[in-house]
Amino acid sequence: MDRHSVVQESFVLDAGCLDSGAPLFVRGDIRVCNTNGSGAGGDGTRPVLLISHGFKGFKDWGFFPYAASRFAEEGYYTVTYNFSCNGVGESDFDELDKFGLNTFSREQADLKLVLRRLLDKQLPFAEQADTNRIYLVGHSWGGAGGIVFAAEHPEIRALVTWNGSAWADLFDAAFKVQVEQDGVGYVANARTKQEMPIRASFFEDLERNGERYDIVKRLAELAIPVLQVQGDQDSPRLRAGFEALREGAPQHPIAVIEGGTHTFGAVHPFQGTTPHLEEALLATLQFLNKQAGR
Repeated sequence: MDRHSVVQESFVLDAGCLDSGAPLFVRGDIRVCNTNGSGAGGDGTRPVLLISHGFKGFKDWGFFPYAASRFAEEGYYTVTYNFSCNGVGESDFDELDKFGLNTFSREQADLKLVLRRLLDKQLPFAEQADTNRIYLVGHSWGGAGGIVFAAEHPEIRALVTWNGSAWADLFDAAFKVQVEQDGVGYVANARTKQEMPIRASFFEDLERNGERYDIVKRLAELAIPVLQVQGDQDSPRLRAGFEALREGAPQHPIAVIEGGTHTFGAVHPFQGTTPHLEEALLATLQFLNKQAGR
């Protein structure tokens, strides 16, 4: 299908403010296909696909716009968004002060805000969204967040994780000690060469919500259809996490992408699709189309 048949409109949601008073926003994009009959139901509505980026990710990173357009071409009402403290405002990591204050709970609240606006028909092209068929795809840390969110929101009818994390805590014990001692630690962004801050609130949030954010346990509890898509050339830690998720919740199907890296070979700025990305997209579409009754 001609990609020009996909139309896109942006939205901005008020996500409250930080303790300092600095305002927070969830910025997102809706994509739908304007070709008649492209996956729409008899009432003209389309199943909804929420797409969550991961840690050090954002809605316009690498494959996300391409993937969202592909899903839209296949008849989905696709929603991509930047979490309010992901560090990206108007450009690439221009809000590192907010990035340093991000927490797992804040992203859960942001996703709840998106869902509420969707259900209230307050997002662009709202008349095309079938809110009885809402699915979620989460990459990396966004996959972990998707598991928790789906466990707590029955509106989510199916979930796909792409190289999803098995742990809400991304860091080792030494890094946590450093943050506790200094009040802040830094992680390198190899692409932008920025030192990205992590503050104590990140770990305090996890300690307050230990059982709630037990990702393996929450996945095991999920009764909705879940597909885990995993590249076998992902990092050792994430591959170990995938095994923990698979063993903890063996009832959920998996799709292993042989040769697939953490981003399925895609880079930022986007240089085009890859065979591994196409394999992940195909597996996801086959799974979601089944849930959508196609």
